[in-house]
Amino acid sequence: MNTFEKVYKVVLKIPRGKVLTYGNVGIVVGVSPRVVGYAMHANKNGKIVPCHRVVFRDGSLTEGYAFGGKDVQRKLLVNEGISFIGDKVDLESHLLRG
Repeated sequence: MNTFEKVYKVVLKIPRGKVLTYGNVGIVVGVSPRVVGYAMHANKNGKIVPCHRVVFRDGSLTEGYAFGGKDVQRKLLVNEGISFIGDKVDLESHLLRG
């Protein structure tokens, strides 16, 4: 299994209503958050691998969200019950822990 496949395997486990940060995913896989970002951008299975559930460490969304920009990412998250404080995901409520 290559690195991107390992990233996708972790992201597939993020349930609806929860998010992980690029750094969280990177820790699990053993790579930098930047590598996680590259994997998210290269994801060809956006309807299967929920890369919209990966956010920056402060809850920000990415300008370069591969499937339509941060407005699309936000819409997908809101549709799953994710709440925001301003432009950032409410990590206190939605960060997947444990």
